[in-house]
Amino acid sequence: MSPLNDEPSCHVRPLERADLAALMLIQRACYGDDYAESESVFARRIASPAHCSLVVERGGAVLAYLAAYWSVAGKVTPLHGDFEACAAPEVLYLHDMAVHPAHAGQRLADRLLAPLRSLARQRGIRQSALVSVQGTQDYWRRHGYLPQVLRDPAQLQRLASYGEDAVYMQSVFDPDHT
Repeated sequence: MSPLNDEPSCHVRPLERADLAALMLIQRACYGDDYAESESVFARRIASPAHCSLVVERGGAVLAYLAAYWSVAGKVTPLHGDFEACAAPEVLYLHDMAVHPAHAGQRLADRLLAPLRSLARQRGIRQSALVSVQGTQDYWRRHGYLPQVLRDPAQLQRLASYGEDAVYMQSVFDPDHT
């Protein structure tokens, strides 16, 4: 057996339509059926001009993904919803991030988050938003996200599509870090 450092290194790249089968497997392994979104939904998201989603792969196998897009503050994408393009994006919206359980503990989520935050800064975007589900608020707090109150009834209805424990959160990027 070869030493661990002989394994191919991980590579971060844009999410592509050819990755959808792997994404579906990761999604189900991480979330089960309650939060699983269909392949057709993800295909529409990839086709959106606002899409900036990424995957981590090793040796051609997708290990993790981050479904993200450019949006506006206070706007929630409902579960099973499309990524809606906007004329003047002000927020990097993180819709869904999952690491296959077989690859947990390898800091793959950090490898997905860092390049998107850097890209956001290059575009002049200094904040990010997401909906925390399944008890992940503490995880996102460690990444600088804080709960935000939504007042718009339409956005509250979208938030409710994730269940009772869903929380809308935002983070402002530190302008001194890239």
